Amino acid sequence: MSKRVLIADDEPNIVISLEFLLQQAGYQVQVAHDGQQAWEAIQREPPDLLLLDVMMPRLSGYDLCQKIRENPAWQAMRIVMLTAKGREVEVSKGLALGADAYISKPFSTQELLAQVRDLLADT
Repeated sequence: MSKRVLIADDEPNIVISLEFLLQQAGYQVQVAHDGQQAWEAIQREPPDLLLLDVMMPRLSGYDLCQKIRENPAWQAMRIVMLTAKGREVEVSKGLALGADAYISKPFSTQELLAQVRDLLADT
């Protein structure tokens, strides 16, 4: 059974390209266009990995990451923060809240795919 990935990002161009890339790599992909949609999708069916934009409407990536990590049932979910905010303080905050990786935009799709593969290899 293929691993499930949820993409939570409010930028349509990023969502479309990531969705295509991950589907081609054999993952089941679900999409949320804001933090609240992502939260609802996770509650319905938790993904194996979440690609999470930091700056989103209705619920920020930081807040969503914190909510996920507060639920013991979701500790195995891998979280990769994707953001244009690449300063050290933002990276540190994302990792402190429980993200497994932090990738700054713009990013290499091949590097992102390698990171997803690495994180899902041990689940």
